[in-house]
Amino acid sequence: MRRSGRTTQLVIRSRAGRLSLRVHLRALLVGTALLLAALAVSLVNLSSGDFPVPVPDVLRSLVGQGDPGTDFIVHELRLPRVLITLLVGAALGASGSVFQGLTRNPLGSPDFVGMTVGAATGALIVLLVLGGGGFQVAVGAILGCLATAVAIYLLAFRRGVQPFRLVLMGVGMYALLDAANSYLIYRSRLDEALAAQVWLIGSVNGHGWTEVTLVGCTVAVLLPVVLYHARHLDLLALGDEPAQLQGVPVERSRAVLALAGVGLAAGATAAAGPIAFVALAAPPLATRLTRSPHAGVLPAALMGAALLSASDWGAQHVLPGNDIPVGVVTGALGGLYLTWLLFRERRNRG
Repeated sequence: MRRSGRTTQLVIRSRAGRLSLRVHLRALLVGTALLLAALAVSLVNLSSGDFPVPVPDVLRSLVGQGDPGTDFIVHELRLPRVLITLLVGAALGASGSVFQGLTRNPLGSPDFVGMTVGAATGALIVLLVLGGGGFQVAVGAILGCLATAVAIYLLAFRRGVQPFRLVLMGVGMYALLDAANSYLIYRSRLDEALAAQVWLIGSVNGHGWTEVTLVGCTVAVLLPVVLYHARHLDLLALGDEPAQLQGVPVERSRAVLALAGVGLAAGATAAAGPIAFVALAAPPLATRLTRSPHAGVLPAALMGAALLSASDWGAQHVLPGNDIPVGVVTGALGGLYLTWLLFRERRNRG
């Protein structure tokens, strides 16, 4: 164990000394607390609703010892929604951490650089133009997100990709695609427009095991890739030349991280729609709790899971008798968060 600045680090090495793992103890404790908080809120969500189920009965049902009525409520009605909130929140938190690290900008999240609005465009084309639904909408969202990412990269590429150009191109693409989405909704029938607008808000209402499988496979495949390559994010934040001097394959690492971040954002959006705020706020909030310059992908993912789980609880209980889309709650929290950031920045400058 060693102390570096204000952080205590634990270095674990193999017997041969070929492999080593550096663990920030505060980040480990914060991550554990966030995981427990997300699981606790999820347990509350499983036990509450139109048919309240005591927590002990929920736990017995989860381990296969519940009665048929409780099993139906827990496994069929509530567990898919709870798993989607956890997985989508983790995917958005990890994706936000990657993009904020690559762009060196706290606003460089999938929300602001056009990824989620591109996914929305793909979904709306399938829903309103092609007349598809269900899994087809999810596929359209993934393809739309990937196509938007490729377009932004190509437009920003000029002897490499500079972070400020990537952010500017992303903001421009966001405005263009948002206008296209508004036009698609304007030209559609009233019932189609209402369904599209609900999807655009971001919601986990009525989702089932298909969406759980979709976002679960996305997280299972891409999160380990991001965690493996995320050790280069701090060096990439210093600039290309310092990173190259440290032996980092800059373009390859940036490409792998960007593709994995896009994939996580696409999978999350395909499962629950373009939920705002989570990818933007989870990384800096995790950074403040861990007191490290870059909190890391895993604490950001756990923060995202905790935030979305708590937001979903609020969506179910903020208005009695009305289960509102979770995107309404996250959007409101996002507005409060940005307002707080502006006041904090103004106070620091004053």
